[in-house]
Amino acid sequence: MSAPEPAAVELLVCTTCKRRQPADPDAPRPGSLLHDAVRAHGLPEGVRLVPVECLSACSSGCTVALRGPGRWTYVYGNLDETTGAPIIAEGARAYRDAPDGLVPWRQRPEHFRKNCIARIPPMEALK
Repeated sequence: MSAPEPAAVELLVCTTCKRRQPADPDAPRPGSLLHDAVRAHGLPEGVRLVPVECLSACSSGCTVALRGPGRWTYVYGNLDETTGAPIIAEGARAYRDAPDGLVPWRQRPEHFRKNCIARIPPMEALK
């Protein structure tokens, strides 16, 4: 039996994001709640959910990144932990379906259009 194929796309969710709120040391962080909400909502086939401790975009609230081999990487912010999961799943589907990761602007969820923090070229594009 062969090992399962890795997902073509990874969705990184910053679990330490605070959304500019004072941190109650005993309360779950909004980023962790967003990760849990995305996991409960589900992602399209071929997209793997990966929790990360920091995407270093603290001034941009809850933050996620979409990446894949040979694809552009996108970082999106200002996501709400209570309502963001369906938006993220929609954006992940569009990203997965774009062979190079470049999703046409009009095909992105509205939140992604207005809250892109960074677009990073694939390493292969720089050679």
